[in-house]
Amino acid sequence: MAQINSTVGDFSGNFKKIAGAIEAAKKAEVDLIAFPEMAITGYPPEDLLLKPAFISDNLKVLHDLIPLAQGLTIVLGFVDRLESDDLSSKAVRYNAAAVIHEGRLEGVYHKICLPNYGVFDENRYFKTGKSVPVFTRDGLKIAVNICEDIWHKNGPTALQALSGGAQLIVNINASPYQMGKGAAREEMLSQRAAENAVCIAYVNMVGGQDELVFDGGSLVMDARGNLLARAPRFKEDLFIIDLSDEVLSQARKIRLKPAALDVLHLKKWVFLDLQKRKTRKAATFSIAKNESSDAEVYKALVLGLSDYMGKNRFKKGVIAISGGIDSALTAAIAVDALGAENVVGVFMPSRYTSPESVEDAEALAENLGIRLMTYSIENPFASFLDLLSTTFEGKDVDTTEENLQARIRGNIMMALSNKFSWLVLTTGNKSEMSVGYATLYGDMAGGFAVIKDLWKTAVYRLSEMRNDKKEVIPRRTIDRPPTAELRPDQCDQDSLPPYEVLDAILQAYVEAHQHREEIVAMGFELETVSKVLKLVDSSEFKRRQAPVGIKITSRALGKDRRMPITNRYRRFYQQEEQESNYKPKREKIA
Repeated sequence: MAQINSTVGDFSGNFKKIAGAIEAAKKAEVDLIAFPEMAITGYPPEDLLLKPAFISDNLKVLHDLIPLAQGLTIVLGFVDRLESDDLSSKAVRYNAAAVIHEGRLEGVYHKICLPNYGVFDENRYFKTGKSVPVFTRDGLKIAVNICEDIWHKNGPTALQALSGGAQLIVNINASPYQMGKGAAREEMLSQRAAENAVCIAYVNMVGGQDELVFDGGSLVMDARGNLLARAPRFKEDLFIIDLSDEVLSQARKIRLKPAALDVLHLKKWVFLDLQKRKTRKAATFSIAKNESSDAEVYKALVLGLSDYMGKNRFKKGVIAISGGIDSALTAAIAVDALGAENVVGVFMPSRYTSPESVEDAEALAENLGIRLMTYSIENPFASFLDLLSTTFEGKDVDTTEENLQARIRGNIMMALSNKFSWLVLTTGNKSEMSVGYATLYGDMAGGFAVIKDLWKTAVYRLSEMRNDKKEVIPRRTIDRPPTAELRPDQCDQDSLPPYEVLDAILQAYVEAHQHREEIVAMGFELETVSKVLKLVDSSEFKRRQAPVGIKITSRALGKDRRMPITNRYRRFYQQEEQESNYKPKREKIA
C-alpha cells in the first residue's frame, strides 16, 4: 500500500513519487502495489478536470508508468476518458483505477458510487461506472473499487465478493480527515469485510490540499472483519503486508447471491487472469498506534499548513502575535510545521495593550525561538482619528474605532507579506468566525487560516497539550480571560457567552443542523440561543471573504456550509415554527 502525498496538477512530481514507490516495491518483492485514488492527478482537481489538456496529461503519465510494472501488479488511481474525437470540456470522464500487470494495462475500473455532499462534488465531473471487474492473481480472485464504493452495503463490494467470487478487495481512497472519522472508517470496513467474507486492503492518500488534509491510515481487514494491519497516519509510507494462504482462505471461494442483490443494475462482468509469479510468504502484521483525538487534530493542522506552504512555494509564514491564546497556538503549529527559522511574529501594541500582553508576546517568541518584530500602531491610529474627527463629530465612540485598529494592523501585515513574500497566517478560530467576532480587512486579512475550523474550547485543549512536554505558550496566556484589547478593559465575555456555552450552541446549530427549540431543550437560555443564532446568520458575508483554512470537523465554515448571504429566512419565533408545520392538501392528479 503506497500511502503517498500527491500534489494536484504536479504530473512530473507525482510521476517521480509513484515510480519511486514502484521501484521500492520491486526491491521488497511484493506481488501487488496499490496507490490512492487519483494518485496521478492529485485530489481533488476540481475544475481542472474540465480542461481537456489536463486529462490528456494525466493519461500520458499513466502510459509512461505502464512499462514499470515488470514483475508485479499495480493498482493506480487516475482520470479516464472515453476514446472519441470530442476532447472538449464535455467529454465523458471517469474516476478510475488502472490494473497494470507485467507491463500491460490489463483492465480499468470506473468508480460507481460518486459522492456529492460536503466537500465532494463528483457528479459535476464524472460519469458513473457500469462494470465490476474481477482479476485472478496466483489463483486469488481480486477486485478493485474506489473510496465511496465500499461505504455502501449493497454496492460494488457486495457484487464483487458475493456474486463475482472476489476474495480480496483493493479499495483505493482520497478520504479527507475529520475528527472521529478514523474509527468510523475502521468500523465500516470491518462490517463490510465480515458481511461479504472478503479481505479488504484499504489504501488512503496522505497530505494537505487547500482546506483538506488526508490522513493516510491505510489498513487491511481479514474476512472475519479483524484488523490485520494499519499504516501510520499523517505521513507517507510504503506499507507492506504479506497475506498468507491461511488468511486468504477465510474468504469463501464460491459465493452465490440472487440477482436481486444487483441493486445498481450492473450487468457487465470482467474476469481477467494475471499470470502467477511466485509462492506467497507467511503473514506478517503491523498495526500503527492510534493517538488521542487532540493529538491527531494537532498533527492534521501541522500537515495541512506544511503542505499548503510547500505546495504553493511559500518559505516563511508571518503571524500577528497579540499575547492571546489564538495567535500563540497558531505560532506553535507554524513552528512545528515550518521550523522556527521560517516563522516571523509581529507584535503591534496600541494604547489599549496591557503590560501582560507585551510580556506574554515576548515570552512566546523566545520560547518558540522565532523572530519578533514590533510596530506600535499609536501614531497611525491617532492620525486616522484626527482625519475623521470632523466627520465623526457628535457620534459616540463604537466598533468603528475598534475596527480602525484592526485594519491598521492588517495593513502592516500585508505590507510585510508583499515586501518579503511571507504568507500571512490568520489566527481566527471557528467560534469567532461563526458569530462574526472578527474584523474584515483587519485580523481576517491573510492568506491561510490555520485554526479556522477549531472551536475556542479546542484551542485551549490543544494549547495545554502542546505545553505537555515543554511550556512554550505562557501559562498566563492560557489562564487570562480572552480579550481583543481594542477598548479599555475589554473582554470577549462582554459581547459573547462563555466559550463553553457558545461552542456547545454553535456545534448544535452549525454542525448538527439543530433549530432553536432543540438547542433550548438542551438546557440553554432562550435569549442566549436566539442571540447566538442571529449572530451566525448575520455574519455570512464575513465568512465568505475569509481566507481558506484547514478542515478538521464534519461541517467546516466553507464548502461544507453553503448559506446564501442575501437571506431573510429566520426561524426564531414559535409562531413561525407553527406556520412552517402547515401542510397543504394535495389535489389528485388524473
